[in-house]
Amino acid sequence: MKIAIVTGIAGGIGKASALMLAEKGYTVVGMGRSEDPDLSDFDGFDITYVSGDISSAEDRARLLDAAVSRGDISALVNVAGVAPKVRRDILEMTEESYDYVMGINTKGTLFLTQAVANQMLKQKKGGAIVNVSSCSAYTSSVSRGEYCISKAGVSMITKLFADRLACEGITVNEICPGIIATGMTEAVKEKYDKLIAGGLVPLGRWGKPEDISKAVLALCDGSFGYMTGESLIIDGGMHIRKL
Repeated sequence: MKIAIVTGIAGGIGKASALMLAEKGYTVVGMGRSEDPDLSDFDGFDITYVSGDISSAEDRARLLDAAVSRGDISALVNVAGVAPKVRRDILEMTEESYDYVMGINTKGTLFLTQAVANQMLKQKKGGAIVNVSSCSAYTSSVSRGEYCISKAGVSMITKLFADRLACEGITVNEICPGIIATGMTEAVKEKYDKLIAGGLVPLGRWGKPEDISKAVLALCDGSFGYMTGESLIIDGGMHIRKL
């Protein structure tokens, strides 16, 4: 039995990743902040849902316990993330907003990864950890600086754990999605529609959660078993510098 922990499972990239893994035979133990999410898409699959917030040590422990109760953990996919509740210029960013975003995106990711890594070490069977970061890890957006900072932190979390765990047969990699059609981007759809139409994305379209979930699967199932500490940029070519 292959068990994968996936956070942010209630929608977007997290849901697509959980479905992709479930379709390939993984038992998925997922967490989301919603107490009663619509999980009808998971009907027929072996899915355990844990309601909680990864910024909470107690909730992280409950998620890990739920996974361990099913057996050895093969993979961890860190997807859970939030944007600022209100976009503000970096000169007006509040400590409250910073703490909220960093608490989930960076602190939660860091300490859940730590907990799962220690469990994988006890199992002595290797494993894979995938952090879903963002193009915002390396792209300035001054109206949501706390989000950019939080995702840059995820990039370093990836490198640190990749370095520490490589000798244990545990790979740790990062995916940096570009503009993906999820609940997080609905509020700025009109803005990005115009930017994409204007050539911001060379492939000329929004990304889909499934574009990311395919990479998640490949990183979890060993298809890139000789790669660790790497960042996969999946953004339709948006990162290409051109004159």
